[in-house]
Amino acid sequence: MSSWQDLVTTALLGTERSTVPAVLTPDGPAAGRPGDPAAVLLDRAALLTAARRGGRQPGRVEPLAAAGAETGPVVSRAAGRRLARMLGGDHADLLAEWLVVAAGHGRRVPAQLLPVLLHQARRRPPADFEVQRLVAVTGGARARWLAGLNPEWKFVLAYAPAGEDAWRLGDAGQRHGYLAALRARDPDGARQLAEASWDAAGPGERVMFLGVLADGLSLADEPLLDRALDDRHAVVRQAAAGLLATLPGSALAGRMAGRARECLYLQLGLDGDGLLVSPPLDGDTATRRDGIAPAADGRTSPQASRRLLLLEVIARTPLRTWTDTFGRRPAEILGLSSDFWTPVLFTGWARAAVSQRDHEWMAALVRMALAGGGPDWLLAAGGPAAAAGEALRQLARHVEPALAWPGPAPHAPAAPAVRQAIDTLRFRYQMLKELDDDNGAG
Repeated sequence: MSSWQDLVTTALLGTERSTVPAVLTPDGPAAGRPGDPAAVLLDRAALLTAARRGGRQPGRVEPLAAAGAETGPVVSRAAGRRLARMLGGDHADLLAEWLVVAAGHGRRVPAQLLPVLLHQARRRPPADFEVQRLVAVTGGARARWLAGLNPEWKFVLAYAPAGEDAWRLGDAGQRHGYLAALRARDPDGARQLAEASWDAAGPGERVMFLGVLADGLSLADEPLLDRALDDRHAVVRQAAAGLLATLPGSALAGRMAGRARECLYLQLGLDGDGLLVSPPLDGDTATRRDGIAPAADGRTSPQASRRLLLLEVIARTPLRTWTDTFGRRPAEILGLSSDFWTPVLFTGWARAAVSQRDHEWMAALVRMALAGGGPDWLLAAGGPAAAAGEALRQLARHVEPALAWPGPAPHAPAAPAVRQAIDTLRFRYQMLKELDDDNGAG
């Protein structure tokens, strides 16, 4: 039996210089179309691809053992049809959310969708362990059975209950699975294990440790995160700073709040109140340690550098800073005039709301952006408007759809980001409703 690599090698060398290797199927050798070696190569590659995606290795095998018994019900037909749409490319970026909600309700993926789901999960970036974990949870016993048939899906087995050998001897996925399971039942134990393994771990694994600690983050985790701010790898420092910024009561959050208060002031006026914006002049060593890299790169204008620095400070400041300082609710703060700084403030607040999972702020920001088809500054090209448009798209993926339900589509021409946000909100609203109705029916 040839391997996939044999076929790839022949394709690279050319059929004039190399013989097309045979592919053995359960029914015997597959010859493909006679005559043209290139056609034979393509036929055999297609055959082997189908076998790999189907979860069965080509060759003669004994009858397969049955999959284990399932412990949870499958999702409804409506939820399954929506998952099929997502696997086909319709709002594929919402797959993780679908899996989170289904797993939270104890529901399983329909069996007929498992091969496609497993194939797509395998192709996720190496560090994207969370989607693979969710696939393992929602795939149930059938997913583990399929993983035993197809080595490319073995990541599912990394999330099966395992002993300490998975941590000491396992691959990256198995170590992530072990640490995540430990964090769920023993948060302190998971943090202590990460601390003990920190020095021997590479930058990618340290980021994985921090990602696991993000679930159930508390002030008890602050010393390790603060230590990570001095890591020599920027990716580790950025991950630690991002978590500390979302941790209420952390020293970094307090430092960010102090910087932010020096940038925004409430200005009372007879014609309406507004915000007086005074962006930072430049970053310093302490600012860089807290995860804000210098904005200037030799090609960025001083004004643009100050704008980027302001955005980063706002994005990492606890949102409670503004409600406490100004004594107003999020919607009231967003209604304050801020002139041409509005898209920068919107983007910074949007990033903060998503990272801090503050649904009141997210809903207020979405309503502000969607009102009347969207503000004029979202129609501008490039610069702050482009960043604000991307921030709106992120908000639409994370806000509670029912809190920011946009109502009828705007009749007036709207910015593409506005229309995309409305489409995403409607899709998510129906998606969550199907899964929630599913849970109630069970």
